[in-house]
Parts: sequence; structure tokens; C-alpha cells
Amino acid sequence: MADRTDKQPGSAVGSYYVDTQCIDCDVCRDTAPDFFTRNDDDGYSYVFAQPATAEEIELCEEALQSCPVDAIGNDGE
Repeated sequence: MADRTDKQPGSAVGSYYVDTQCIDCDVCRDTAPDFFTRNDDDGYSYVFAQPATAEEIELCEEALQSCPVDAIGNDGE
């Protein structure tokens, strides 16, 4: 389960986030590329934009459910 107190640096303020458990597997970036991106220097994903529409939220939820290490959360602030 993702820990909102352990968010990756650069995360956009809002509900969705990626914590430091991220293994840089590409799943979230492939699923919801408009919201997840990669920090190339340090090799991890993070949320750079928060979803606003029901369709966008559905994509982020799919990414969350697909994360193999449960590094994506939707309870951030």
C-alpha cells in the first residue's frame, strides 16, 4: 500500500501520488501518460498532473490497480 508521507519528489499536489516503493516499471506511464512521468536522473515515476474528469480518474485508477508494488496511492493532499 502506498504511503502518502513517502511521496516521490516533484509530485503534483492532489489525490494521486507515487511513493518511493516505485521500481520504474513503466506500467503507470503506459496506462496514464498524461498524469505519470519519469524522473530520468533517478529512475522513478511520479504524478505530474492530477486527473479532473471521470475518464481521467478511471485511467489513474487503472494505473493504481496495475502497479506491481502498490506504489501509487489516491489519498494524497
